Amino acid sequence: MQSYLHVPVQRLPHAEARGTALPAYQSEAAAGLDLHACLAAAVILEPGAVARIPTGHAFAIPEGHEGQVRPRSGLSTKHRVTVPNAPGTIDADYRGEVEVALHNLGDAPYAVEPNARIAQLVVVPIPRVVLEPVAELPETVRGSAGFGSSGV
Repeated sequence: MQSYLHVPVQRLPHAEARGTALPAYQSEAAAGLDLHACLAAAVILEPGAVARIPTGHAFAIPEGHEGQVRPRSGLSTKHRVTVPNAPGTIDADYRGEVEVALHNLGDAPYAVEPNARIAQLVVVPIPRVVLEPVAELPETVRGSAGFGSSGV
């Protein structure tokens, strides 16, 4: 059974003027809404460069939830363009325009075209954590074995 979470979204004036699409799911079972580049003209992302791309939208993420900005798999695998701080967090109390940091890891320039789908927005519940200081932590099989301890 499908459940729905209502998230208010504000289409900002420059998104209206540029015809930037409202974020949308691309399939019935998609986890993320595709975010579009709200640009007047293409932005050339040189190899190694990072650019902040506006989406033209602001969201009121419900309290107790987080908006996660994630890379699009096709963009990252075909063009090596990704979201460097993935997942980027949109806090429930943030009301500004969502921008997407894009990083070109490839060897060739990449053109971010107006209205291109550049990232995904996934909204997930986030429990409020209460830290409980203790003298020792419970034992586990893994213990304190860190990076690479479970295989590469």
